[in-house]
Amino acid sequence: SGLFIESHPDPDQALSDGPNSWPLDRLEALLEQLVGIDALVKAGGLDAVA
Repeated sequence: SGLFIESHPDPDQALSDGPNSWPLDRLEALLEQLVGIDALVKAGGLDAVA
């Protein structure tokens, strides 16, 4: 799996791409959720949903 994320400590103050940036202080929680989703998908856990 691959992931590209633009992150910044304060997106409102970023010199470029602020509206596209994920706040740095929220990045760890996002990554933890995405790793969990990735593991679920790879284990076939979404077959019942699809």
